[in-house]
Amino acid sequence: MLSSQHRMRASADFSTTVRSGVRSGRRNLVLYAAAANRTQPTAFGFIVSKAVGNAVIRNRVKRRLRELAATSLRDNQYSHGLAVVVRALPAAANADFNALEHDYRKALKAAVIKLTATPTAPARVAPEEEG
Repeated sequence: MLSSQHRMRASADFSTTVRSGVRSGRRNLVLYAAAANRTQPTAFGFIVSKAVGNAVIRNRVKRRLRELAATSLRDNQYSHGLAVVVRALPAAANADFNALEHDYRKALKAAVIKLTATPTAPARVAPEEEG
C-alpha cells in the first residue's frame, strides 16, 4: 500500500508536476515526473478519468497503479526527490497487471532519464566581422 507521505493530494501539486515536469507516454498510461526537493519523499498522484471506464474499472486501475508505485518505493529506486503523476489512458481498462507494470516501469525509467539528462546548449555561431 502507498503510505500517505507518498500520496499527492493537492490540485496545485498535480498541476505543477504536469506542467513543469517531463512526459513519458506509453500505450496504457502517460507519466509526468518533476524533480522535487531531494530530502522530500517521492509523491505519486493518479488521474483516472471516466474515459477509462465505470467506477469499478477506474478503481481497479488506480489500485494497480498504486501498487506499482509502492513497489518502486520498496525497491528504493525512487524513494526521494520526485513528484510523479500517472494518467491512465482508456486502454488501461482492458490491460492486465503485467501490461500496466511494463508500461509504468518503462515510462518511469524514461522520465527519470529525461530529468537527469543535462540539456546541451546549442553552439553559438559568431557573425562574421565586417572589415
